[in-house]
Amino acid sequence: MTRVVTLGETMALARTTEIGSLRHAAGLALGIGGAESNVAVGLRRLGVDVSWLGRVGDDPLGERIARELRAEGLDVRAIVDGGAPTGLMLKERPSAASTAVHYYRRGSAGSRLSPSDVPPEWIEEADLLHVTGITPLLSDTARAMVLTAVERANGAGITVSFDVNYRSALASPAVAGPILREIAERATIVFGGLEEFALMTPDAAESLLDAGVAHVVVKRGPDGAAVVTADGSTEAPGFAIDPLDTVGAGDAFVSGYLSAHLDGLDIAAALVRANACGAMACLVPGDWEAAPTRRDLERFLAGGGDPVRR
Repeated sequence: MTRVVTLGETMALARTTEIGSLRHAAGLALGIGGAESNVAVGLRRLGVDVSWLGRVGDDPLGERIARELRAEGLDVRAIVDGGAPTGLMLKERPSAASTAVHYYRRGSAGSRLSPSDVPPEWIEEADLLHVTGITPLLSDTARAMVLTAVERANGAGITVSFDVNYRSALASPAVAGPILREIAERATIVFGGLEEFALMTPDAAESLLDAGVAHVVVKRGPDGAAVVTADGSTEAPGFAIDPLDTVGAGDAFVSGYLSAHLDGLDIAAALVRANACGAMACLVPGDWEAAPTRRDLERFLAGGGDPVRR
């Protein structure tokens, strides 16, 4: 039985193979990436059965997305759209301490997602639906799809996980804030950074708890994370590492937390797993390639967070 379903745009990802400006790059490595599918891969590596749904173009990049996600063990519902291309993102490291991402997704196949793309009973037969704030900002139809999916999950009594994941390139704070809040208030677990929560409402934790959210999970990057519930707050520190690529760390964190939640762990233990997954994701280039398996995670935690295997 599929325990988690998620839906959204996954794009082809080309990243520079050395530090320096993209304009002078001598080579690019091709892969894939998308917030929802990154979480899906992270969950699958931790032993959770996951189904991902998205739209891709009728092109080699769309074929690559479907093939790579299937190779990771996901149930892939890739809708092939002959009228739009697969989205593309380019990632560069202008310096050793910085990463920049450029998106080419306007009019992409993923932006044409709509409520009719979601099969009957696909959501209702799962234990958890995971969505992000990226897909609803792609287009009106994509927003309608996410809202419809959340409403269906609410109606079936299924846990809804929502990662705010605000992208300023998609919408201004004034436009995005109300859209993201509408979804957040219908979720069971909401993930975000302090600035993302402030985007939705000044008193985010209190107002979301009042709306019925069970877990408000605050991501603090290298400083760890905190979870606010009706019973109080729980905090956990981050792990000291030398990050190589931080893009995708937040998605790995979400995978760790959700897998722990599905395993029935308490909040403190879930935060430790989530922080460990987020840290490990920073040790290898790519959006999801370093997402750990359970064995990887056990080794990392047994070593006190030291990524060096001795």
